[in-house]
Amino acid sequence: MLALVAQPGHAHTTRIEEVPAVQAREGEVLVRTLEVGVCGTDREISEGLFGIPPQGEPVLVLGHEALAVVERTGYGFTRGELVTATVRRSCGHCLACAEDAPDSCLTGDYSERGITRLHGYARELVAEDPAQLVVIPKSLGRLGVLAEPTSICERALRHARAIGGRQPWQLERALVLGAGAVGLLMTYLLRLAGVEVWTASLEPENDLVEHSGATYVSTQDGDLSELGKFDLVVEAAGNAQLMARTLGQLRRNGVACILGIDPRRQTVEIDGRVLGVDLILENRVLFGSVNAQRRDLLAAVADLDRARERRKPGEAGFRVGELIPGESAAFVRLRKVLRRRVPAARALRRPRPASRSRRRPRFVSPRRTRRARRGRT
Repeated sequence: MLALVAQPGHAHTTRIEEVPAVQAREGEVLVRTLEVGVCGTDREISEGLFGIPPQGEPVLVLGHEALAVVERTGYGFTRGELVTATVRRSCGHCLACAEDAPDSCLTGDYSERGITRLHGYARELVAEDPAQLVVIPKSLGRLGVLAEPTSICERALRHARAIGGRQPWQLERALVLGAGAVGLLMTYLLRLAGVEVWTASLEPENDLVEHSGATYVSTQDGDLSELGKFDLVVEAAGNAQLMARTLGQLRRNGVACILGIDPRRQTVEIDGRVLGVDLILENRVLFGSVNAQRRDLLAAVADLDRARERRKPGEAGFRVGELIPGESAAFVRLRKVLRRRVPAARALRRPRPASRSRRRPRFVSPRRTRRARRGRT
């Protein structure tokens, strides 16, 4: 069986190689991977900066964002059903994991598909614990590969609401810093909840943001402080300096959530009055969020299904399909990679900005493609 593997701790070792065939044991569901997503974590593993292989094995099969199809009926799943899976699994010996919250594991001994101690989905077949699988509705189809990154946003919002809700607080205005996949998905979830959203990034324009009913702000054009204060600020750009500034963007009782990761050794600046006065007198909070649990994945699937079609004029409209490019590095059709029609290096290449206006739509259904071809003949 072919798989996309890397050797954690060793840069540029990502390759396609034969791995042992998978045999589903009693209590496991056999699924066939259709697509995998590629994010910064995969690139860090490929660059030798992150990742832990299963015990006693030299390589790690990549792929923690996945869309798969059930191969055999059993354990509550039917052959042909589309599914996705949780990423982080219980350590087995802490309070958080005992309460089905491995995203808050207290020991760090958890395993994660395609990241830490557990092979991922970038292979032809996977034998999975049925408790870790979530059904993707047929109406969602290929967009199901977005469920895992969306679950990261769902978890962050769940925690933000819990933290904000410890005192009188209303989520009315939000600022999202970064317009990559996570920033856009966070924007969409907030708009689905009826929140007034500003999304900021480097690009001059972003029609994917605007079509959701949010306001896009290019950081090249001015100072974000001119936008006023927010109930929630989400940093999804992976810039430590931006993270430090989020506290200064908050209203009274405001909450700032950090989703991006910036591993660079550096010194960042923050106005001492924001940290020494405003944080205290205005009850502001800054917190970080990582990973998700099953309930977040279920919420992600439900919200993606709500957002997959454009709404009527005046309602939030979401071009979710354009987050999945046909052949780019952000989402990889696994069969093309394993058949070497797409090189492994290209599959892990950092994608170009995906959200500028006047770009061609990046997801076209096969039905529309066939109609277009017939029209040209």
